[in-house]
Amino acid sequence: MTRMTPSEAFVETLVANNVTEIFGIMGSAFMDAMDIFAPAGIRLIPVVHEQGAGHMADGYARVSGRHGVCIGQNGPGISNCVTAIAAAFWAHSPVVIITPETGTMGMGLGGFQEANQLPMFQEFVKYQGHVNNANRMAEFTGRCFDRAMSEMGPTQLNIPRDYFYGDIDVEIPQPMRLDRGPGGERTLDEAAQMLVDAKFPVILSGGGVVMADAIDDCIALAERLNAPVANGYLHNDSFPADHPLWTGPLGYQGSKAAMSLMSKADVIVALGSRLGPFGTLPQYGIDYWPKDAKIIQIDADHKMLGLVKKISVGICGDAGASARALLARLDGKSLASDANTEERAATIAQEKASWEKELTEWIHEKDDFSLDMIKEQAEEEGNWLHPRQVLRELEKAMPADVMVSTDIGNINAIANSYLRFNRNRSFLAPMSFGNCGYALPTMIGAKCAAPDRPAVAYSGDGAWAMSMSEIMTSVRHNIPVTGVVFHNRQWGAEKKNQVDFYGRRFVAGELDSTSFAEIGKSMGTEGIVVDKLEDVGPALKKAIDMQMNEGKTTVIEIMCTRELGDPFRRDALSKPVRHLSKYKDYV
Repeated sequence: MTRMTPSEAFVETLVANNVTEIFGIMGSAFMDAMDIFAPAGIRLIPVVHEQGAGHMADGYARVSGRHGVCIGQNGPGISNCVTAIAAAFWAHSPVVIITPETGTMGMGLGGFQEANQLPMFQEFVKYQGHVNNANRMAEFTGRCFDRAMSEMGPTQLNIPRDYFYGDIDVEIPQPMRLDRGPGGERTLDEAAQMLVDAKFPVILSGGGVVMADAIDDCIALAERLNAPVANGYLHNDSFPADHPLWTGPLGYQGSKAAMSLMSKADVIVALGSRLGPFGTLPQYGIDYWPKDAKIIQIDADHKMLGLVKKISVGICGDAGASARALLARLDGKSLASDANTEERAATIAQEKASWEKELTEWIHEKDDFSLDMIKEQAEEEGNWLHPRQVLRELEKAMPADVMVSTDIGNINAIANSYLRFNRNRSFLAPMSFGNCGYALPTMIGAKCAAPDRPAVAYSGDGAWAMSMSEIMTSVRHNIPVTGVVFHNRQWGAEKKNQVDFYGRRFVAGELDSTSFAEIGKSMGTEGIVVDKLEDVGPALKKAIDMQMNEGKTTVIEIMCTRELGDPFRRDALSKPVRHLSKYKDYV
């Protein structure tokens, strides 16, 4: 036991957990601890808005594989973080949000910046540690860090501001980390027998493969089975795109090759996947999920097993350890699928080639609305760029070790078809929470964790406007990134619903946007406007060169047509019904 202040106990526990960066905005609520961050080797990176801090912590955690940490002033500073923590929750990011609270003697009196901070986050964190006595500061701090890793999700450390002060005797707890196993012997044996009998096995490689750093294990299992591998929705970095068995992502705007091959499966290995509902919906009019296939689901969280899809075997285990255990059980055995290896390999190659050809020839959307908008815009403003052509050119210009984040939105969603990675911890998206304003701050956090990797953020003009102020964070603190803004002057994803379901009655969907490249310049970045297809790739290469060699942030503003891809929520909408006569024309 050592005599120290609670602030010192708090900071020393952060050090024990290898915390070197914290994202947030300074505040009096935690100033006593903040005063000793620097001598402890902790860098507080001030942001423009606390939501940005939460996203930066998320990006930092997802790329580094260790904790991302954010903090803010009690009350409004903390409430600003809720959206970002919700996104981190659905990304299974080990983010620790530190929420200094109103002092204990003022609680319940309606004082300045007072708020009940635990209920704000209870739906979006795995654990809430509330320091109820200054003597327990190190205990609760350490537990929040341990639980974030063991539960693979955000945790909240809530500290009344007066508990930073005083003198206590304390022992700093050392981190506890789980050694995750492969799962139970019985379920592994059952799964292995299913794979022995399978004639057309398919692997769905999910986020758990990335989090477990289990890409090589997934490759080994796939090669033993000669099984095509689909990426889970928005986990395009869960299997290398240059591998012959890779088929692309499932889910919204994913790969038709992956969907076609999945439809042929008699056994599916969902490796490190919760089989989320949005990632297995019909797409392109194809209801591809096989009705009679046996499903082996492997997830580190037993509560996910069989939650969304009816499964044949559920294995609670680490994705890598489970893959290795299954591979060991298959060693030396003759598989039913061995009889048609060459035939399946030819089918995989054919499906992939067909999809690549379709993507290359898919220059623009061909629905009536998009064709009208392309014509109208050409007459008014010239031949602005088709989003699909832009995404293809960006794909071709990407460096091998790039990290890409995507915001929510129509063009960003279509990018799912074009983003391919050969290295894990490379693709960051807001996952099921689907919030705007995600891509830029998340990529700043990712760049902070991996400064040697190129960092690119995709965003539509609507979402970009929500978080573009964090460009100042990038410039002020020398964390260079490249922002790609798709400028089409509309909320495209929702506008497509008004096209398909509401008779083209557009309400609140139009954006009169100024030049984002010029706004970026005013904040200290390079700014490039692209309105010719041949300039897309060179612009990205130039921006990444300046990022990596000169430490410069660049905003690339790409002028896109108003054509629209398939809507997000076709499954959740239907043609309107009106009963009141004054609304009779609105059907």
